[in-house]
Amino acid sequence: MSRLHDLPYSLLQFYATAPYECSYIAGRQARSQVATPAHLIDTLLYSQLVRDGFRRSGIYTYRPWCDNCRACIPVRLPVQQFQPNRSQRRAWKRHKHLDAIECKLGFSEEHFDLYRRYQHSRHEGGGMDQDDREQYAHFLLDSQVDTRLVEFREQGTLRMVSLIDCLADGLSSVYTFYDPDIPGASLGTYGILWQIASCAMIGRPYLYLGYWIRDCNKMNYKQRFLPLEGRVEGQWRLLTEQDYIELG
Repeated sequence: MSRLHDLPYSLLQFYATAPYECSYIAGRQARSQVATPAHLIDTLLYSQLVRDGFRRSGIYTYRPWCDNCRACIPVRLPVQQFQPNRSQRRAWKRHKHLDAIECKLGFSEEHFDLYRRYQHSRHEGGGMDQDDREQYAHFLLDSQVDTRLVEFREQGTLRMVSLIDCLADGLSSVYTFYDPDIPGASLGTYGILWQIASCAMIGRPYLYLGYWIRDCNKMNYKQRFLPLEGRVEGQWRLLTEQDYIELG
């Protein structure tokens, strides 16, 4: 396991932000630890940072660093051990006909329109539903690591877009947005299943899913993909049913 004092971490500096309002749990204050300078963080270094619980938003690489809260648990899925449940098998069967097309990492008005529809439908009032083109680009398209943009089409119609980082030991799910107007489609579930299958195809052991947060509906869905490993007290280990009750 990499440590902050080991190479190439010695090239980086880490600072804690001032407290800000938590976007996941109402009434809590959050802080982040940020890795700088951003221009030094390439794919190999970012892979090590992800193993230490970091995540990125654009070129901003951070991890939760809150004073009195440990609710954000970095999680990853060991793909060779994954067994889909019944609803996940149904989602895979329903959408496996979609055409997955890797695109150049760049702005597309069609992608942005889908992103806006998704945000307004699924996350209205969360702030991201007000993103303009520049904010969208900074969030999803600014990257100094090996990032893939994959669109999913049904007979030419855009249904979903996924941003995925390729790491030394797996893939990292950056963000997925999809057509919100298809009732009961389970496109988000299918997107994760597709990434799991992609990990297995390229022979990398883990799909990193960001943070699991028990008390946040937007983030606790990840416990439906089993088995799930969490980074708890600086160590990766398999999460248990008791963890899902106690962690947070």
